[in-house]
Amino acid sequence: MNAGAASPPAPPALAPVEERELEVMTPDGVPLAATRYVPAGPARGAVFIAPAMAVPQTFYRAFSSWLAGAGFEVMTYDYRGMGRSLRGPMRKVDADILTWAERDTVAALDAFSAEIGELPLTWMAHSLGGQIIPFVANHGRADKIVTIASGTGYWRYNAPPTRRKVGLFWWGLVPLLTPLFGYFPGKRLGVVGDVPKGAIRQWRAWCMNPEYAVGVLGDTARAKFAAVETPIACLSFTDDEMMSERSIASLHGFYTSAPQTARHLAPADLGVKRIGHFGGFRASMRAPLWEPYVLPELARLD
Repeated sequence: MNAGAASPPAPPALAPVEERELEVMTPDGVPLAATRYVPAGPARGAVFIAPAMAVPQTFYRAFSSWLAGAGFEVMTYDYRGMGRSLRGPMRKVDADILTWAERDTVAALDAFSAEIGELPLTWMAHSLGGQIIPFVANHGRADKIVTIASGTGYWRYNAPPTRRKVGLFWWGLVPLLTPLFGYFPGKRLGVVGDVPKGAIRQWRAWCMNPEYAVGVLGDTARAKFAAVETPIACLSFTDDEMMSERSIASLHGFYTSAPQTARHLAPADLGVKRIGHFGGFRASMRAPLWEPYVLPELARLD
């Protein structure tokens, strides 16, 4: 570097943030771990973060702190059996994906809504968090949905890096190891993460169908997707190792009544080497992604 070269300007400092760990009780009496990120001053809006499959809420801590520092109330949570919501052995967790949507996410969103009152609310969805929206009875509380790296999991639509290995996963590891352990032991394999048996079996059934959950659950699910009218902004990445552009279009195509915008970003667009399926939430993405692409979507609700 030349001695006289100017350093890039540092991002502006964010306001202090308070983190509050919460316990949310589901309608069927299961306690869930949640975290509320509270801005120092009056909030300009609220963001509810629906997590990806087997991803603990702590993964979104840097992103949530940034949002709160920018003036937004934020809530993250763990589905039952995930993260801090795991109470006891994983093999005893009785949950599938619809349980996470219809009970856990409903309860978390109700609890957050009670805290934020009439603040405009954005549903921030990572991967699975963008698939479960129609099955969450109170999803209409959200004024806007932002999906990040959300598509269907249909195996033929997987991005090439995943599609090359998915046969071993769905036809080998999952059916062999799930009954053996009483859950899918993905953490020790470095694949997905630990997943309750009900959730991995339901996910497998969905991933075998070209229309994913809609193809398995039928007309009722199709109608639920069509009933979502909340505007959706889709952010996706060309180097996502799991979600191809076709899988992303397939999922968002089920939301036939929702006004939609979409950006399919390449790492070069952000001036970075890699984004992938998970990189969009890493702290290093504040300047290249969060401030120029995420914040404007939230600001439109101010």
